[in-house]
Amino acid sequence: MSRYDALSRDELARLVPELLLIGQLIDRSGMAWCIQAFGREQMAQVAIEEWAGASPIYTRRMQRALNYVGDDVITIFKGLQLDIGAPPQFMDFRYAVEDRWNGEFWLDHCGALMDVEPMGEAYVKSMCHDIEDPTFDATAVATNPRAQVRPIHRPPRSPADRHPHCRWTVRIDEAHPPAQALPAFHVISKSKAAAVELAAIDPTDEGRADYAGPLLSDVDFATFSRSALVRIADEVCLQMHLLYLSFSHAVRQRAEPDAAEEICEKQLVGIAGIAAERIARCLNLGTAEVDVVRLMAWHPLLNPAAYVTASVVDHSVQVAGSSPAQDDRAWIALCGPGRERALQAIARAVDPSYDVTVTASTAGWSATVVRGETPAKEFDEVAVTRFSSGSNFAFESRRSLPITPV
Repeated sequence: MSRYDALSRDELARLVPELLLIGQLIDRSGMAWCIQAFGREQMAQVAIEEWAGASPIYTRRMQRALNYVGDDVITIFKGLQLDIGAPPQFMDFRYAVEDRWNGEFWLDHCGALMDVEPMGEAYVKSMCHDIEDPTFDATAVATNPRAQVRPIHRPPRSPADRHPHCRWTVRIDEAHPPAQALPAFHVISKSKAAAVELAAIDPTDEGRADYAGPLLSDVDFATFSRSALVRIADEVCLQMHLLYLSFSHAVRQRAEPDAAEEICEKQLVGIAGIAAERIARCLNLGTAEVDVVRLMAWHPLLNPAAYVTASVVDHSVQVAGSSPAQDDRAWIALCGPGRERALQAIARAVDPSYDVTVTASTAGWSATVVRGETPAKEFDEVAVTRFSSGSNFAFESRRSLPITPV
């Protein structure tokens, strides 16, 4: 059972790209605190370990869920279209396929570059060279270990307004040495998140049940069935949890336990508030207490239901003390009595006058939404994440067309 079962097919088609974008913004929330704690070079290493630990796992999960398992460039490109590292339009990937083993992609717009360019060339190089080289190959290895992703050109941009922002080749050749997974992958692959089972897609539901068939220029989520969209939404939330687990692992290798916990909580608070804003706007939620509780129920923090055990009762969310997410020490382990800030960030995305009280119970804890008398100041972590242009990015309607070999 999924908490997204409560949404209509149209609502889910709007929500899925939002969730993909929210997943990308996790780094806008977390990396600022890594720079502060470790400096730019170690921040880049955290990002490499974070994405390389998580992306091969969730890439294979989505392949299986949507029935496009393969070993060619088309499979790699489909995976990118359903990856929180490459949310549609904000990271505007375009694709060309020469044949099964050769292709190119380029970014007509890179939201991440727009966020980082004002920080200077050193930060651009960290992202577009130091981080991208190992993490693109780590993502490709989920499909074929002999795939190589190599730049044709990439930032720093010269001239300064160069378009597309970057361009890459993808080549699969038996002569290529097989890529090896980084150590973080072997740690994260043992998590409960990596193996959690979600409900199968109902093939009789109206609409597309999978992504078998041709690669599309832009994925039109409205063509998928409601059952498929529920599964995609749950898988995208799992991508976020896997990314957080990998981030947490990398941070804890570099900081004392209390300092690492503080960085992880700051990451969660920042993304919790921005995600709540975007989801509430996407689903046209109101501003009553019941709307805040519904928002919590659909927030990635509490999804998928098979991973995070929780229930909604009246104006409160009751979270079990035992669940796969608690076992993994995922995001939900950063919440509870005395640790209300992420939940408050969600509620205050609806109205800054809201507060959340958390009380312990024999089964776990309960979060209740209450309205205060005065608006609260926005959390610094949310303000930091809002720095990203993704916080107010607007999706546009696009036509989905098949891409055939040139």
